[in-house]
Amino acid sequence: MRKLKLIWDFKGPDGLKIAEHHEKHLKEYIAIEKLSLNITGFEVINSFHAIAYLVVNENEMRPVRDALKPHRGQVYIEN
Repeated sequence: MRKLKLIWDFKGPDGLKIAEHHEKHLKEYIAIEKLSLNITGFEVINSFHAIAYLVVNENEMRPVRDALKPHRGQVYIEN
């Protein structure tokens, strides 16, 4: 089954701080909704752009997307 990475973009000088905080809420959502995967994170794109992300199985994507409204998504490729 494909895994999808749902992404939230945060821009500006506080983008990293906001992305890091948003990840905490994503972890809370995983626990409350009992999602099958527990993969979250945040990354710096550049000094004015950071992202927070949540990885879900494709069959769980629609309800999570509708509830959390990510800015974008992509296929998740494990390292």
